[in-house]
Amino acid sequence: MILMLRIPFLNKLNRRKTVSVVRLNGLISSGARGGISDSVIAPTLEKAFRKGNPSAVAFIINSPGGSPVQSSLVGDRIKRLSEETEVPTIAFVEDVAASGGYWIASAADEIYADHASIIGSIGVISSGFGLQELLSRYGIERRVYTAGKSKSMLDPFKKEKAEDVKRLKDILSQLHEVFISHVNGARDGKLSTDHDLFTGEIWLAARAKELGLIDGIGHFVPVLKERFGEKTRFKEYSQKKSLSQRFGVSIANDAISLVEERAEFAKYGL
Repeated sequence: MILMLRIPFLNKLNRRKTVSVVRLNGLISSGARGGISDSVIAPTLEKAFRKGNPSAVAFIINSPGGSPVQSSLVGDRIKRLSEETEVPTIAFVEDVAASGGYWIASAADEIYADHASIIGSIGVISSGFGLQELLSRYGIERRVYTAGKSKSMLDPFKKEKAEDVKRLKDILSQLHEVFISHVNGARDGKLSTDHDLFTGEIWLAARAKELGLIDGIGHFVPVLKERFGEKTRFKEYSQKKSLSQRFGVSIANDAISLVEERAEFAKYGL
């Protein structure tokens, strides 16, 4: 008798869908503290895809970009896990998914954003400083000894060389082509053909949707409840903090990382 009473309740539970939720916030860097890197996020992604038989994995993304290699590694891991588990993926952009942030977002099957979200910046950038005049002013001489004429390239303490700049631009151009190839493959058949999407330009969500860079405008709870039902359960997975992060060690490094991150977000007025 007790068993008969429980069966309808269990059937009701089984009809409820579960969606795994992973937040990807901050700079993308191999040394990111609290940011995004493949080695740090990998265990979280494994759990999100493999635990609890999820109906989908949702990514909430807020990133101005960063390392192209880490962006590629994280994006490829998302695609690979999705294929292995046959679990669909949906990305939801908060403030910004630009440059590497968009690289990762485009690894998902679908992308949604808020009306005010910033999308795009499909380009590659390298920046630095030239400090040779500062050294000269204080009578400081820079001494560098190499084996191989290209070993010391773009030394910020020496005068810029035209051949070094050309070499760097060639590398950036090749990286840009890799980025373009990824986006074209990930958004195959969805991208606008009457606008150059790969100049590094950014757009708000409505225009990004017109250009095929995102699939819709919406927030993750309403969109997913409409997709999987009002009783959909959300299971959030987050990366574990290291002991140093939990107990406030490495304060100087954390402060530097915070300044770098704020500088990147500031490029988009955030």
